[in-house]
Amino acid sequence: MAKAPIIIVGAGVSALWCALRLHPTPCVILSPAILGRACASSWAQGGIASALGPDDSPLLHAEDTIRAGAGLVDTDAALALARLGPVEIKTLFDMGVPFDVDQAGDLILNLEGAHSRPRVARVTGDAAGKAIMTTLITQVRVSDHIHVREKWSAHGLLRDARGHICGVLAKSPDGGIEQLLGRAVVLATGGVGGLYATTTNPREVWGAGMAMAALAGAEILDPEFVQFHPTAMALNRTPAPLASEALRGAGAQILNGHGEAFMAQYDGMGDLAPRDVVARAVAKEIQAGRGAFLDARLAIGAQFPELFPSAFAACMENGIDPREDVIPIAPAAHSLMGGIATDSDGRTTLPGLWAIGECAGTGAHGGNRLASNSLLECLVMGHRAAYQLADMDAQARKGVQALPLAPLPAEGMMRLRRAMSAHAGVVRNARDLQSVIELVDALEAQHGTTGPTIVARLIAGAALRREESRGAHYRSDFPHPHEVPEHSALTLRDLEEVLPQAEQA
Repeated sequence: MAKAPIIIVGAGVSALWCALRLHPTPCVILSPAILGRACASSWAQGGIASALGPDDSPLLHAEDTIRAGAGLVDTDAALALARLGPVEIKTLFDMGVPFDVDQAGDLILNLEGAHSRPRVARVTGDAAGKAIMTTLITQVRVSDHIHVREKWSAHGLLRDARGHICGVLAKSPDGGIEQLLGRAVVLATGGVGGLYATTTNPREVWGAGMAMAALAGAEILDPEFVQFHPTAMALNRTPAPLASEALRGAGAQILNGHGEAFMAQYDGMGDLAPRDVVARAVAKEIQAGRGAFLDARLAIGAQFPELFPSAFAACMENGIDPREDVIPIAPAAHSLMGGIATDSDGRTTLPGLWAIGECAGTGAHGGNRLASNSLLECLVMGHRAAYQLADMDAQARKGVQALPLAPLPAEGMMRLRRAMSAHAGVVRNARDLQSVIELVDALEAQHGTTGPTIVARLIAGAALRREESRGAHYRSDFPHPHEVPEHSALTLRDLEEVLPQAEQA
């Protein structure tokens, strides 16, 4: 390549969309696996939310996003997401993504939790992520401005003498380490679900981008807000297969083991209440010994294989026929609402470093993500970042410093995952959160500061500092929200202040 490239770390929807939109600016994609594999984007089932219906508008979509976000949504970010989304979906449609359409060729729009209008575009019921990724991968492979390094991963950032991020430490398939320099680095590494024992994410997706950024001194926004999907299939599998929100949008009901439809007792919106409400209700029923199940027998029945093939296959592989049986469910770590703090174009607080997709904290989701807004954000922010990056000039690099991210051995990772699910999950309290921090201290005393311990410290530390319940963050010892919503904006250094306070609690 004649010009220094933009380096994109990650290979999900946000990464690929950003790369395509950068044309003709040269870029390198570091994909830790073959494109499309071990990627949470490929597993996204619900679809993409956007105001495309005749009785809908971007303003209504933004209002629903703000309402679901528990007082913490950045209004401008929500409006940008809602206004720019329809253009991105139309572009995907024109590129050949086979969205579900009616006989007239118009998009079929579906209703999901906390949406006031049907606005979720799907593919074959529950295969949106896979279909979008397949289309984008095809486009990426024929784009001569994109160089894909498959089975390459980033293990730290490079910083020059001016404090600008100027590249990454790239690990090759044979284990070799290379200093890969570029005009800018875009982190598109996904969420943190793999840091939990029960998750819908690939285990490899544990927050590496956040760890790299935090180690370099970047500000992190609201890391305590981890969304737990209320209807992951409880099948003793990791990742847990997802019973998509679209199933409830189609009429499936959540029941306990006594056959009671209990959600109306917890929220007036019933089965389509915001995810944090449903997740806590499901967790409470399970904890009380009544269990929780999704019943699609009457609402979907014989049409299940054709309407929701991904969920149907997961059920059948585990001896459950959802046309005749109820599906056991449980909450599972699903998506991150916070992340590396960015502006509306993806710039982080460190010059030269950008973040897009789930690893980025734009403020668009607040304390609770509205269903099917995540793929939408990947597209909108991938495009906005590319627009700004395309004309960035290369800078002379002097005194390049590597900031390597150490791994956590498998045994330590297993202990950390169990602790995060048990003590930093759907319901939290000071004692449990402090026990996570104590485990992080012990692991770092043994192994040094590692990527997973950095992310766990950020989540548990911010959760410990937030002495209220809001959105997906619920403290049993502080069950009520503060009157004035406030963001957690912190660096890794700020968390040094948490430990003395926590020890006194």
